[in-house]
Amino acid sequence: MIHRKMILTFPPEVVGEPIAYTLVKDFDIRVNILRAKITPEEEGTLVVDLQADADVLDKGIAYLQGLGITVTPMEKKIVWSGEHCTHCTACLPICPPEAFRLDRATMAVWFDSSRCIVCEQCLKVCPFHAVSIAV
Repeated sequence: MIHRKMILTFPPEVVGEPIAYTLVKDFDIRVNILRAKITPEEEGTLVVDLQADADVLDKGIAYLQGLGITVTPMEKKIVWSGEHCTHCTACLPICPPEAFRLDRATMAVWFDSSRCIVCEQCLKVCPFHAVSIAV
């Protein structure tokens, strides 16, 4: 099984479709919604982590594209530098998926990249530039 983080952009006429349900039920793809902005009659956006065998993922992506959904792989990722981090915790409250964590025993900040949705909020608040973006 592989993971692929994708950005799905929905045209207004497809926003009401049961996309996640269909991917799970018909394609047996594990769907983890990382971020969503869905409003009726407007373009919608989902950031998802899809997990399945490669051939199954390809079929699911073809299904999405057949509906007119733009499927874009997430190519950016957040890189955290433990050397530059002073463990000030500025990143903790701003991180929606809680990718930045605090070890209460040591009071050290650590970063779990598997939880990151690349919202880039941490870039704005880190006073020591311990986080950067890689493409």
